[in-house]
Amino acid sequence: MKINEPSRVSAVNSYQKQTESRSPGTSRKRQTDQVHISAEAQEMLSTSQAGKDERISRINELKKEVASGTYYVDAGKIAEKVWPFIK
Repeated sequence: MKINEPSRVSAVNSYQKQTESRSPGTSRKRQTDQVHISAEAQEMLSTSQAGKDERISRINELKKEVASGTYYVDAGKIAEKVWPFIK
Protein backbone atom coordinates (compact mmCIF):
# COMPACT_ATOMS: atom_id res chain seq x y z
CA MET A 1 0.00 0.00 0.00
CA LYS A 2 1.41 3.35 -1.05
CA ILE A 3 0.58 6.24 1.29
CA ASN A 4 2.57 9.18 -0.12
CA GLU A 5 3.17 9.86 -3.76
CA PRO A 6 6.65 11.18 -4.58
CA SER A 7 5.22 14.28 -6.24
CA ARG A 8 3.28 15.27 -3.11
CA VAL A 9 6.36 15.52 -0.89
CA SER A 10 7.31 18.87 -2.42
CA ALA A 11 3.89 20.30 -1.54
CA VAL A 12 4.73 20.03 2.15
CA ASN A 13 7.48 22.63 1.92
CA SER A 14 5.61 25.43 0.17
CA TYR A 15 7.54 28.05 2.11
CA GLN A 16 10.77 26.87 0.54
CA LYS A 17 9.36 27.71 -2.88
CA GLN A 18 8.57 31.24 -1.69
CA THR A 19 12.13 31.81 -0.53
CA GLU A 20 13.53 30.35 -3.73
CA SER A 21 11.35 32.61 -5.85
CA ARG A 22 13.07 35.69 -4.46
CA SER A 23 15.87 36.81 -6.65
CA PRO A 24 19.30 36.22 -5.08
CA GLY A 25 20.53 39.70 -6.13
CA THR A 26 18.12 41.52 -3.83
CA SER A 27 19.61 40.77 -0.46
CA ARG A 28 17.79 42.51 2.36
CA LYS A 29 19.70 44.35 5.04
CA ARG A 30 19.30 42.65 8.36
CA GLN A 31 17.19 44.74 10.70
CA THR A 32 18.14 45.23 14.31
CA ASP A 33 16.04 46.29 17.27
CA GLN A 34 16.51 49.80 18.53
CA VAL A 35 15.44 51.51 21.73
CA HIS A 36 14.98 55.26 21.98
CA ILE A 37 14.67 56.82 25.43
CA SER A 38 12.84 60.12 25.49
CA ALA A 39 14.23 63.21 27.19
CA GLU A 40 11.49 63.02 29.82
CA ALA A 41 12.42 59.44 30.68
CA GLN A 42 16.09 60.35 30.93
CA GLU A 43 15.20 63.22 33.28
CA MET A 44 13.11 60.89 35.43
CA LEU A 45 16.00 58.43 35.62
CA SER A 46 18.45 61.13 36.66
CA THR A 47 16.13 62.46 39.39
CA SER A 48 15.55 58.96 40.75
CA GLN A 49 19.31 58.43 40.98
CA ALA A 50 19.80 61.76 42.82
CA GLY A 51 18.27 60.62 46.12
CA LYS A 52 19.77 57.15 46.00
CA ASP A 53 22.43 57.77 48.67
CA GLU A 54 19.89 59.19 51.11
CA ARG A 55 17.60 56.25 50.52
CA ILE A 56 20.36 53.71 51.09
CA SER A 57 21.37 55.38 54.36
CA ARG A 58 17.74 55.42 55.57
CA ILE A 59 17.33 51.73 54.71
CA ASN A 60 20.51 50.90 56.62
CA GLU A 61 19.23 52.84 59.66
CA LEU A 62 15.94 50.94 59.57
CA LYS A 63 17.76 47.62 59.30
CA LYS A 64 19.83 48.45 62.37
CA GLU A 65 16.75 49.48 64.34
CA VAL A 66 14.90 46.29 63.43
CA ALA A 67 17.93 44.14 64.27
CA SER A 68 18.42 45.80 67.67
CA GLY A 69 14.70 45.76 68.47
CA THR A 70 14.35 49.53 68.81
CA TYR A 71 12.18 50.04 65.73
CA TYR A 72 8.83 51.51 66.78
CA VAL A 73 5.70 51.16 64.67
CA ASP A 74 2.86 53.61 65.35
CA ALA A 75 -0.32 51.53 65.16
CA GLY A 76 -2.43 54.67 64.67
CA LYS A 77 -0.63 55.61 61.46
CA ILE A 78 -1.00 52.08 60.10
CA ALA A 79 -4.71 52.11 60.92
CA GLU A 80 -5.15 55.46 59.12
CA LYS A 81 -3.53 54.05 55.95
CA VAL A 82 -5.41 50.75 56.05
CA TRP A 83 -8.84 52.18 56.91
CA PRO A 84 -9.71 53.47 53.38
CA PHE A 85 -9.13 49.98 51.95
CA ILE A 86 -11.33 48.35 54.59
CA LYS A 87 -14.27 50.70 53.97
